[in-house]
Amino acid sequence: MTDPMLVYRIGALAVLFRQIADGRMAGSPMANAALRVEAVGFELCPPELDLPAAASGVLVTPWCMNLVRMPLAREDNPGRVGLTRRLALGREQFDFSGAHEAAIGTFDTCPLFSLMFEFTSHETAVATAEAVLARLREPVPEVARGPTELPARPARRGFLFGRRGTP
Repeated sequence: MTDPMLVYRIGALAVLFRQIADGRMAGSPMANAALRVEAVGFELCPPELDLPAAASGVLVTPWCMNLVRMPLAREDNPGRVGLTRRLALGREQFDFSGAHEAAIGTFDTCPLFSLMFEFTSHETAVATAEAVLARLREPVPEVARGPTELPARPARRGFLFGRRGTP
């Protein structure tokens, strides 16, 4: 993360979710007390037609782990909350839902884990996030390049455990 806007925007995302963890999620039975908020592996996204410049990575929180696509320039479009759009990450495509927080604006999320009790430590959760990103960012083999060769949307758990197919 060397781009100043990327550093700023992802820092703001992490600060906001730390505030959420310490505020509205404090003491929640849905939160795993062994975990904390961390933005993992955010990098600039390849340019996409009709989409603003953005970064993608994983947001680990005590209550969920999400793929996040964060625009580099603040967007305020609360009407996108809950609306789904398919976005590419590496050679895979996932359905992301629009989200909006007043402190950072509009961004997109795709849940990997809805509850985090499978993780006994923060280090294990971060290692899982890093493994997901490493798999997503594997280079596309020369033979498979091209938009017609993108697979159907994989099931998130199937993707994580190396199985292909739709849910």
